[in-house]
Amino acid sequence: MNAAPLSLNPFGGLSWTGKLALLLLGGGFLALTLKLWPQWRDHPDLSHGFFMPLLFALLLAEGRTSRHRYLAAGPASQASTAALIIGGLLLLLAAGLYAASLDWSHALVNLMLTLALMLFMGAGVLVFSQNSLRLIPCNWPVITAIGLWLLTTPIPPGTYSRLTLHLQLWVSESVLRTLHILGIAAIRQGNIIDLANATVGVEEACSGVRSLISCLFAGLFFSATLVSRPWARALIILLAAPLALAMNFSRSLALTLLANAHVDISGAWHDATGFAVLGVTAALLGGFAIVLEPRKKAAARSIPPVALNAASTSHQGILAGGLALATALTLFYTLHTPAGPSPPRAPAPDLFALLPTPTAGWHAKSSNLFTFRDALQTDHLAQRSYFKNTPRGPVEIIIYVAYWRPGQTPVSQVALHTPDACWPGSGWVLLPSPTTRTFLELAHRRLALAEHRVFVGNDEPRNVWYWHLHNRQPISYRDPYSAIELLRLGWRFGFRAPGEQLFVRVSSNRPWNEIAPELILTTFFENTQVMGL
Repeated sequence: MNAAPLSLNPFGGLSWTGKLALLLLGGGFLALTLKLWPQWRDHPDLSHGFFMPLLFALLLAEGRTSRHRYLAAGPASQASTAALIIGGLLLLLAAGLYAASLDWSHALVNLMLTLALMLFMGAGVLVFSQNSLRLIPCNWPVITAIGLWLLTTPIPPGTYSRLTLHLQLWVSESVLRTLHILGIAAIRQGNIIDLANATVGVEEACSGVRSLISCLFAGLFFSATLVSRPWARALIILLAAPLALAMNFSRSLALTLLANAHVDISGAWHDATGFAVLGVTAALLGGFAIVLEPRKKAAARSIPPVALNAASTSHQGILAGGLALATALTLFYTLHTPAGPSPPRAPAPDLFALLPTPTAGWHAKSSNLFTFRDALQTDHLAQRSYFKNTPRGPVEIIIYVAYWRPGQTPVSQVALHTPDACWPGSGWVLLPSPTTRTFLELAHRRLALAEHRVFVGNDEPRNVWYWHLHNRQPISYRDPYSAIELLRLGWRFGFRAPGEQLFVRVSSNRPWNEIAPELILTTFFENTQVMGL
């Protein structure tokens, strides 16, 4: 590596293939920005993504004014460039397969596309930072400009739900212990804290995921712009996560204390404290970076320019060829996997009409799920609970149905609210089971393969069976959060347009063999057979 100023004419050493590669990288940057824009708009956890295009340009400019490091063209850099391009193509292939099996808006599709462009950008840095070009240096601000894209893309649903659940339980437990230290009586059930005169729930939005991602994003940016020594950069990045968690805990504790003081914490208090935590956390991190190391520009020393050689030209050709192949692959997927909502082919089904009326001996109660519309992104929700007393004790069957029109919401959003993701946060404990999938038998037919879970809450076991259907076909994955399993689906089933989705859940305090003969279940599954179940 060498330290040298940028050449006065940075594009003078580019061959036509180099200029083509630069154009394709610019197109990829624009395409990814447009692809992620709806995610930044619809998900508060990713709202910092709106600043990404500007910060990306600022970091590249910072890289050009910071210590300049250039690479020598040779077999090692050529092999590294080829490896990054191959990795990007494989990730692009995976993105297309995920889009084929799920939907273009699925979190895994966005993640694969982002990682692919990051690798292509990395290959571009290896090529354009060569001594014979000096278009851009290979230094920390430039690397950070590429790496920050990863924090602007949605987290895969399995990882997101597990991270959110752990943070919810950690925050609620920490707040509970602090309340006890302060002499305030409170008990906790999952992520719900019961006070003497109020109940406070640590919801997904309050788990700290948003502040954690945003603080890491800010920490990386400050490490590339406000400090220059490696140990200072590492310290800023390492402090980001603990600071974010501490500030979110402080916010949750403050809201709980306000609720205990008879203050309505919904609405203005909730939102104001959320924005305040983000602003204060970023300010503290930036201020610490400024105090840690006042910014000083490193003096650059002049090195004679190196003439363009055949090795550099071949590097540009490899990069251009890889990016052209990536562009062709993206166009192929785009033409064969239509994205976006499709016009509804038929009216949405009447879900309550699917739920049978109680038969003799049974009592029924319908639930109002209005409050869950925003979280589930659908107005089509229905749930009915059936009760019956028997000599062996009470029997309860709960049937829940949710429906989404074609393209209304990604499959990942539906998978985010399976019992595995939601119930533990409400105090239910998932029991380990050797079998999590089973074929259920009715009197005259076998149902589609069902996911089966057993939970315990208040010392009461609860059997849960559920199905997720896409385009009236069951999504039979072994693990609803397995990226490898979803990739297998794409490879097996190929390309398809967005289809309607149906989620069905049956839960009971009795095993299946005891409730299967009931007319309630027989009638319900007859009603839903036309919908693919």
